Amino acid sequence: MKITIVTGAFFPVPPILGGAVEKVWFALGQEFVRRGHEVTHISRAHPELPTEETIAGVKHRRVSGFAQPRSIVRLKLLDLIYSLGVWRILPRADILVTNTFWLPLLVRGTKHGLIYVHVQRGPKGQMKWYAHVARLCAVSRAIADEIVAQAPGLRAKVAVLPNALPFRIESLPNEKRERALLFVGRVHPEKGLQLLLHALGLLPVELRAKWKIKIVGPHEIEFGGGGVAFLHEMQRLGEESGAKIEWCGRIFDAAELSRQYRSAPLFIYPSVAETGEALPVAPLEAMASGCAPIVSALACFRDYVKDDANGFVFDHRTPEPAQSLAARLAQILQLPEEELAPIGQAARATATEFSVENVAPRYLADFESLLKL
Repeated sequence: MKITIVTGAFFPVPPILGGAVEKVWFALGQEFVRRGHEVTHISRAHPELPTEETIAGVKHRRVSGFAQPRSIVRLKLLDLIYSLGVWRILPRADILVTNTFWLPLLVRGTKHGLIYVHVQRGPKGQMKWYAHVARLCAVSRAIADEIVAQAPGLRAKVAVLPNALPFRIESLPNEKRERALLFVGRVHPEKGLQLLLHALGLLPVELRAKWKIKIVGPHEIEFGGGGVAFLHEMQRLGEESGAKIEWCGRIFDAAELSRQYRSAPLFIYPSVAETGEALPVAPLEAMASGCAPIVSALACFRDYVKDDANGFVFDHRTPEPAQSLAARLAQILQLPEEELAPIGQAARATATEFSVENVAPRYLADFESLLKL
């Protein structure tokens, strides 16, 4: 098959500035090539990257893009400008995969491939405009349910295929992990950091003193963060909590990020994005490194985190969510290593189901099923 992948206007590929979607499709494109398919990946241009190049058999073409703005209206406008630029250079293909807002509306006919919309965020009513596309691919059952609720007439076009881990799972070095609770993600209000910091302040002093909290991720708006003022507010709350917090900033280097995952036995992702999260990649990356995840009760996590089996779940919807998280943390942080380690091992076993080697054939089979219609 000839497959074109188009990622968004705000992050380049390879993912030198981060971006979960970009990481996932960079890896999937290479796996498609390894399995004998022809792949073109179109993404945002960047000064450090050539306009065209081939990486691991994938042909990369780049179009001028933008730093991510704070305004959602401006974001949609910039996505339109970028999508028009992409539209002009689209090659002939069998399948056209994209997570952009406007490109599925600009492309008509099948010359550039059957349109395969990859839904990576909670839909905001736009799905009804995509009645002409071949597939609405949701990365979790929760997102599929939202698509059908908003556009019931498109139920037959909806499929659920997960994000793939953007790296190959390798054996873990036999290293002792520090007593650290790790967060990796955007420093943004929807990620639940304010909730976490309030919860840390409610822990018993002696328990809090035994653990370090490491927060990895960008606060800058152009990388999807909440901005400098939000970072400063979170740092103030961190100081008031009495917890030992290390603000690590953004880490885009894959090797360094892997080292962070391997350094901690526990990973926390207390997201409160009820209509945003689809199938977050950071918890999967942590699980692949043997971290036991602690997540909120968002529906998207049900696809891969089972409470007290391969991770832990707390209820963020209670009237007092900080107390709910603090009570859960108090239980987890007191677990002896011999009880916590099997949870991490189970998490790693689950992550293998999301390996690029396992997920890529599922996408290819779905592409082929559409071409046969």
